[in-house]
Amino acid sequence: MPDLPRLETLRLDVLRERVPWLLRWEGALALIVIVIGVVGTVSSPDFLTSNNLFNLGLSNGEIAIMVLPMTLIIISGEIDLSVSSTLGMSSCLLGFLYEHHWPMLAIFIVIALVGLAAGALNGVLVTRLGLPSLAVTIGTLTLYAGIADILLGPSTVANFPAAYTNLGVNAVPGTDNAVTYSTLIFAVLAVIFGVVLHATPVGRSIFAMGASPEAALYAGIRVKRIKTILFMISGLVCAFAGVLYTFRLSTAVADNGVGLELDVVAIVLVGGISIFGGKGSVLGAVLGVLAFAGIQNALLLTNFNQEASGIVAGGLLLVSVFLPNTRPLWRWVAARAT
Repeated sequence: MPDLPRLETLRLDVLRERVPWLLRWEGALALIVIVIGVVGTVSSPDFLTSNNLFNLGLSNGEIAIMVLPMTLIIISGEIDLSVSSTLGMSSCLLGFLYEHHWPMLAIFIVIALVGLAAGALNGVLVTRLGLPSLAVTIGTLTLYAGIADILLGPSTVANFPAAYTNLGVNAVPGTDNAVTYSTLIFAVLAVIFGVVLHATPVGRSIFAMGASPEAALYAGIRVKRIKTILFMISGLVCAFAGVLYTFRLSTAVADNGVGLELDVVAIVLVGGISIFGGKGSVLGAVLGVLAFAGIQNALLLTNFNQEASGIVAGGLLLVSVFLPNTRPLWRWVAARAT
């Protein structure tokens, strides 16, 4: 009798050699993005216009920026749910300091330091005290949101200089009014994060930590230091995302960014990054951003009830967790197909 599990594995390998790009998550996700573009165009002739692409980037720019550090953190085997409250805290800090007549350069420096400190607190609690990152960042999510409430309370700051608020709502010159500054920043950061993750020893260490923290530690990788740095980078990036968010809305208020952490996590998981760590790519995260933004925008153009837009994030979360764990089913399908 032949070894049936081994035979199925060989058949799957044969199918992978025939259509390798389809069996990669990124390849399937790229097809989904194309399908979303086609369906969106059929549903509304405005979908692929420069004006709509500008609005799409404008409404999702800060979320996309926060996806990048979250990608590295989840690949390393951790998670950061405090990203939205870090954004909100930096937004309130911007409003508070500006209301007290601080110069903008000094405000930006303080926000950067606060973002680094917020990330460092997460990192120290996770790596030095050995606490689970899920519990820690749920706690700091509430903590940073409370600090935002203390800074502004029910007040609203909305008299920022036009030179800064224009950056939040104007298009990059020479892009036919289709690319926002937040989209440009996301593209630049995506290249940087992609190079770090896929072309440096640090990136290989991040994958190793996610696959097996014990093995990475025995291999001489400074697991605690790298994870702490990843949380600090997340805090810094989310803090400046809060600045962009504030300038886009021309408003600093205590509830800025509330609930965005669900969208960020959903996009990362849709991008093929394993919730268990050790697997994923920046390309997948970028495609996840495009898929998520495309679906949201297509529903907006078709007059979908925006109060039910959370269905998109929740549905994508379930799909992205379910599909990677159906390996036995795919093995059976591959065996039948060959």
